[in-house]
Amino acid sequence: MFTLNSNRKLAEEMAELLGYTLGQSSVKQFSDGEIQISIEESVRGSEVFLVQSTSHPTNVHIMELLIMIDALKRASAKVINIVVPYYSYARQDRKARSREPITAKLIANLLVSAGASRIITMDFHSPQVQGFFDIPVEHLTGIPILSKYFEEKGLEDIVVVAPHNGGVVRARKMASRLNAPIALIDRRRPEHDESDIMNIIGNIQGKNAIIVDDLIDTAGTITTGANALMEKGAKAVYACCTHPVLSGPAISRIESSSIKELVVTNTISIPEEKRSGKMTILSVAPLLVECIDRVHNKKAVSPLFE
Repeated sequence: MFTLNSNRKLAEEMAELLGYTLGQSSVKQFSDGEIQISIEESVRGSEVFLVQSTSHPTNVHIMELLIMIDALKRASAKVINIVVPYYSYARQDRKARSREPITAKLIANLLVSAGASRIITMDFHSPQVQGFFDIPVEHLTGIPILSKYFEEKGLEDIVVVAPHNGGVVRARKMASRLNAPIALIDRRRPEHDESDIMNIIGNIQGKNAIIVDDLIDTAGTITTGANALMEKGAKAVYACCTHPVLSGPAISRIESSSIKELVVTNTISIPEEKRSGKMTILSVAPLLVECIDRVHNKKAVSPLFE
């Protein structure tokens, strides 16, 4: 198992759980920005697992991953499994307007062309991104981890809330695990220069609302939704996601919002300046390790999707 620079702490936790030590490699960046990678032990004929989230700085981490895959292939690694807990560019999965690229497909092509044999990842923004790869994809989800946390928290009168129309399936999966009803925030802007209208579909009156999404970027959607839920009579609002991107004004928005607690996972390394007193971070290492064990020992991975 090797790791690069995006999330070394997660990779070290995974290696410890597996009883391995991380492979020896070095990543250097020259003054002109070029990346040099050196693998410092033999991988000839080996099955390799390479851990790298493509989080900020996104393009640097993608280049590190591509270069390392090429290095492993040229060093005669037998199988190159890439573990990408957070797959960036997944939101660019279709042509929403004329002359737009489908960048999620482009990145998939680059990874496959570089020599990846398999990808293990979590919560694509859209499930159809799996189809962009011509190699096996193990698409895990953070819903069981997040659901277990709230189950052990012992909240009563729960309602699981989808923050937008595209999140209904995800909310339904969590609601099924928590044996709770679901609600939907229907956000509409009648005219370009008019403010949004927030409609809550479902009963949230006097309930502990849990907003669930795959990722939180600038936190605009999640905080606006949380404030609307409180205005409409929710008892308290919790928010959770798998990928804490947290760019721009995200932390200040979360701090000043009605969100009581934000629960995220460590698919992305969160620096101290992006942490909040409202934030709880759960580890995905045990889930990824279980998947790696099943892949390596040729056992079914499907139980991890349930």
